[in-house]
Order: sequence, then C-alpha cells, then structure tokens
Amino acid sequence: MKINPQTVRNSAFKRDILGGLTAFPKHLPSKYIYDKKGDKLFQEIMAMPEYYLTGCEFSIISNNTETIGELFRDRENGLDLIELGAGDGKKTKLLLKYMADNKFNFVYKPIDISENAIEMLTENLAAEMPTLSVDAEVGEYFEVLERLKSFDKRKKVIMVLGSNIGNIRHPNAIDFLSKLKDALRPEDLLFMGFDQKKDPQIVLDAYNDKTGITAAFNKNILKRINRELDANFDIDKFKHWESYNPETGTAKSFLVAIEAMEVLISGLDLKIHFDQWETIHVEISQKYDDKTVAWLAQESGLEIITSLFDDKEYYKNYIFKKA
Repeated sequence: MKINPQTVRNSAFKRDILGGLTAFPKHLPSKYIYDKKGDKLFQEIMAMPEYYLTGCEFSIISNNTETIGELFRDRENGLDLIELGAGDGKKTKLLLKYMADNKFNFVYKPIDISENAIEMLTENLAAEMPTLSVDAEVGEYFEVLERLKSFDKRKKVIMVLGSNIGNIRHPNAIDFLSKLKDALRPEDLLFMGFDQKKDPQIVLDAYNDKTGITAAFNKNILKRINRELDANFDIDKFKHWESYNPETGTAKSFLVAIEAMEVLISGLDLKIHFDQWETIHVEISQKYDDKTVAWLAQESGLEIITSLFDDKEYYKNYIFKKA
C-alpha cells in the first residue's frame, strides 16, 4: 500500500504540537511556521535592512560565482546539485545561471519542507531558465538524508544555505552533518552557510525588528494551529521575545503569554493552561566561529576544503568533503 506523504506530514504535525505544548517548558518546532503565510513573512524578513544574513550570503555567492561553480564542476560525468531548504532560490539562481551559461551537465534538485515554496521556485525556474533540468521535492532534511545515498552514479554537491544549520542545537547538528557525510562519496562536496558571531546587538536587531515582521512570523505557528487543529489561541495575548547569548552564540525566539489563559485545541482533544509570562520556545538561530565549525566538522567526519566570507565577515560559506 502506498503511503500518502501529506498524511504522514499531518500526523507528524499533530504529534509534534501535542508533544511540544504538553512539555515543560513548552516548545514548538520552527519548521511549522512555514506555510503560505509564513513563507511570505519570511520573504519580508529577508528584505529587512536589519536581517543581514541574506545580503551577506548573496554577496559571497555573487562575488565568487565562478570560483564556486568551478569547484562544483565535473567535466567528465556532470553532477547532481541538491539543495536542502531551497526556499525562493534567490541566491542559488546566481550559481544556476553560471552553470547553465557555461554548459555544465547537471540536474538541480531543490528540497524544502514548504510545498508552497517548492511550487513557486519550480514555476519561477521554468520561466527564467526553461532549459534547466529541475527535479524538485517536498520534504524535511532528515527524511531525505537516506535517499541522498542513491545519488551515486556521478558527483553530487549538497547545498544548505541561509545558515539553516543554525536552527538545530550542536548535538543534532553533528548528527545531521554525520548523516550528510555518510551520503557523500570522496568526490562529492557539501556547501553550507554558517552565520558568524558578531556584535550581540546586530544579532538581536536581526531577529527583533521594530516593524514587528519577525513577531508576526513566529506567531504564525499559533495561527496555523488554530486553522489546522481547530484551536482558539488569542494571538494578541502572546508577546514575541528574542534573546541572544554571546558566549554560546545562541539566539532564541519565544512567544510569551502576557496573561494566564486556557487554550482549547479541538483537533487534539486537548486543553492547555498557560500561566502569566509562561513561554513557548519557537526558534533557535545558532551563531558560529571558525573553531566551532572545525569542531563540528571533525566530530562529523568532514574536512573543510575552504571558506568564503563577505566583506564584514558577518557570514561564511564553508565547503566540506568527506574526511
């Protein structure tokens, strides 16, 4: 019997919401912020002047397109370019255009948890680069890791941009990187973005804009629970709060209940009590330095080939191979 992926995702959503809101302290996976509305809000976040990450990585790729592309190239057999968390593909399109213009033999495989993001990216690429070979997929990182091993007929390059690695804690990051390493052959590459430690105020401003876009983005997870699980969260009774620990490089986003309340989630047959000022942890955004990235690589069985950075060194893209 064929299993419907949408049914599996719906079941995982229910399980994760139930587990997170009955835990102490309460938490929700940030991946569930991304629906059609969440995707739109994240586009707005990336356009904010405070949110330096997108601009820094865009400048790295635009200033080093040929260098990166030629590292990726395999003139004999071609390659598979696999991107985890592809999003809108704005930065990747720089590489795709270079590779297409220079007659690379390759297939681009974007993977994202957001079905909306994948549909939009596929449509845009078909319009902008109609000759490009695209094999898109909706899925989570950990879902697809095992399947990546099947791409073993020619060189593959796995890309993880946007410092998406920062959304998981170090032990999980090592697990994730180890699984990526297991999917790599000696000639394969991993190209990954890591946001760097910097002035703590710059980090705080990036996740706590005065216009309230980030607050609306994080609160979108409550709106999604209301809609998909028939809940009655009063969104206005939750305050977005950001913290940053410069010692560990950990930025955390919380939703804070401004008064005591009961929330009914009919789709889970569940009633949740919130004390005043009780929190829901919704997002982590880890920041790094070279020592930390080198440690993660060593623990994961990876070797750093090189790194590229923007002019302020706010952000770095590292290229790894299997050690």
